[in-house]
Parts: sequence; structure tokens; C-alpha cells
Amino acid sequence: MNGGTWADQLDLLIRSRTPIIWIRSLEEERVESLLEQAAQRLGNRTLLRWDFIAGLNGAPNREGEAARNPLAALACLDPLPADEGAILLLRDFHRYCDDAGICRRLRNLASSLRQVPRTLVITAPAWQLPLELDDCITLLELPLPDATEIGLLLGSIAQACGDPLEPAVLNQLTDACHGLSEQRVRQLAARALARRGRLSEEDLAEVLEEKRQAIAKSELLEYCPSEATPADIGGLDALKHWLEQRRMAFSDEARRYGLPLPRGVLLVGPQGTGKSLTAKAIAHSWSMPLLRLDVGRLFAGLVGASEARTREMIQRAEAMAPCVLWIDEIDKGFGGDSRSDGGTTQRVLGTVLTWMAEKTSAVFVVATANAVERLPGELLRKGRFDEIFLLDLPSGEERRAILDLQLRRRRPGHRLPLEVLVDRTAGFSGADFSFK
Repeated sequence: MNGGTWADQLDLLIRSRTPIIWIRSLEEERVESLLEQAAQRLGNRTLLRWDFIAGLNGAPNREGEAARNPLAALACLDPLPADEGAILLLRDFHRYCDDAGICRRLRNLASSLRQVPRTLVITAPAWQLPLELDDCITLLELPLPDATEIGLLLGSIAQACGDPLEPAVLNQLTDACHGLSEQRVRQLAARALARRGRLSEEDLAEVLEEKRQAIAKSELLEYCPSEATPADIGGLDALKHWLEQRRMAFSDEARRYGLPLPRGVLLVGPQGTGKSLTAKAIAHSWSMPLLRLDVGRLFAGLVGASEARTREMIQRAEAMAPCVLWIDEIDKGFGGDSRSDGGTTQRVLGTVLTWMAEKTSAVFVVATANAVERLPGELLRKGRFDEIFLLDLPSGEERRAILDLQLRRRRPGHRLPLEVLVDRTAGFSGADFSFK
């Protein structure tokens, strides 16, 4: 949905008597808090909660009703007075919707609830909707907390512990926590308070470690620490100059000036020409974490699972922003025949392309490919990447620079003549000169 804040969209759905809303999110507590706020804003709305173990909560004299009975949970709104508005939050309810009776009851409610000021809300991180419910349920995606929400949360925690944060420190912590869930931010703050009794700049390292752990748990992305710098790359002067020009485009000054965030770069060429090393050097020289994506990890056997994994990958990459997302050998992941997999590859590619074209987060995409002719045309279209660079086999001057770099690492100040080696290594790749 577009237009207005997320809270405005939720209010509009409830006021317009949308019968069943699916809020896609892992953050149950935050969803409940947002629904409580919506119930207060809209007035005269009762918020009820149900889960399989505890049953109904929020209705006097009815605590525990419909425990372990999902079908009965859908009748929890029936005893309320006819003119009373209500919201019923169903936790984990997507697990029971394959049952024929529950599916039929939801379809009936989708019709009857339009006549009364009552709304069913199902919270689930992922769900393959049964075909019968496709037109009955409205999806509302809950984004991760924005800078304002995180700042207010951290500020209130610091205030509550009696040690308010300086504005500069609060801004630093807020930026560092961007992309984390509210629950993770609270956990980080709790650990900081337990360790030092206050929030401070010292917590920045722990925020980064929290993000690294989140990446490791996903098994979709790989966190790649790197010590490589542009000085470790022989030749490629045009690429180095282009990258240096865009280095400051991520700064606050660039944002205030109105410069757009760089989108990314596509590096194509034979194996061993420095594509992977360049990705690592960009991340290190820009002081950003490097996340490596093997496109093959996005694909799963179940219908819809690949698209869900792609959305999760995007969310986790944005959680690490500013960062460099290295899509390794993108031609092998998206260069095949999509007809053989029922169109899954095309749908996954479409999701990635849409994100690349519309993203507003500071995720710089570095894609590498050995065979550019295998890449689909829509991936090469202007707007996906800022620029495409060919990393071909090194020229004579580039071979000289690579040889000199490798020798100086092992014999600083060497004076060895390189002309013969340069002449005899025509057609060699940069990797062929690596002395290991």
C-alpha cells in the first residue's frame, strides 16, 4: 500500500471495515502495541488477543476461552454487543488455515464482518495463502522501525535509567541500529544497561556484532571481513577513479546537498581479473561491511519459498546498511532458462530488479559475472546499476603494475627488471601473477 504512514494505512483499513488483515512481520509484540495504539486512536474499539496455548485475552470473564481450539477462536467476537467495535489479533493462525472448516469460516467472516465495525488481524512472517482466501485477506507489510521510532525508543530507555543521551550519541546509535527489529534494539539496550548501567558510544561495536549474528543465522548471506584495499589491485585505474568519486556520496553532506545514493556496479570479465578482489576492496576502503550472496541459496523446493527467501535476503541486507552487497557470479544464478523451473527464476529476478531500481537504502550492489552474454537484458538496463565495467585480461602496463605490486609485498624496494616477464605473460590473468 502507498500513501501516508503505516499507522495511517492501518487506520484506513480498520475504518473501511476491511474484514481480515494479514500483518506480515516477525515482531508480535510490536504488532500488538501498534494495534493498541490504533484502537485508542479510532475510539470505542476493544482489542482482543488469541493464541493456541493461552486462548483468548483482553475480554473480562472470558480469559482462556478457545484455548487449543482455532475454530472456536473465530467465534470470539460473537458475544460482544452489536454496536461495539473490536479488533481480534490471532497469533500463528496461518498454521491452521489449511483446515477446511477454518477456511470456510474465514470466508464467511470475510462477508459478515463488513457489516459491523470488527476486524480480524493475523500476524505471520510468511504465509502461502490458500487460493480460496486470496480475495478475502488484505496484506499489510510491517517495515522494520525507522530512524524516528528507534531514536524515540533509545531515548526513552536512556531517560528511564536516569542518564539521557547526548544528541550526537543518540544519532550515532540510531543510525547503527537501523534495520534491527524493535525487540533486538531492546535486547541490545538491556545488555548495555546490565554491563555499564547506561547507553553510550561503546555500544556501537555490539550493534555491529548483533547484525553480524543476524546475517549468520539467515544462511542466505555471508559476512566477509576483508583487509583488501584499492592499492592491492594492479591496474583498473578508470574503475578506481570512478569508485573514489562515489565514496563520499554516502555522507550526510551528500544527503543534505541532494545527491542520490549510488546504486551499484556490475563487473564482468574472465576469471582471475580481480572482480572478487575489487568487491572486497570497495567494502574495506568505504568502511562498510561486505555481504556475499550466492544466488543459488535463494532457490528452494517449495512453491513460493524462493520468493520469500529473496525478500528475507533484501531485508537482511538493508538491516546492515550502509553496506556492500556482493552478488557473486550473478550470471550463473540468473543466466539459465527460466522455463525449466516453472518461472521461479524469473520471479526471483523480478523481485531483485525491482528492489535494485527502487531501493532507498544505502546498500551498494557489486555484481560479478564471467559471461555477460548469459545475463538477461533487463538486468543490464540503465537504472539497475550506475555503471558496467569490463575487467579484461591485463594490458602490458597493467601486468607490469601487478608484478611490481606482488614483488614489493615480498621484496620491498626491489629493482628487478620486469620487461621480460611482461612480454612473456601476454594473455595471463591477474590471478596468474599471485605468488602463493
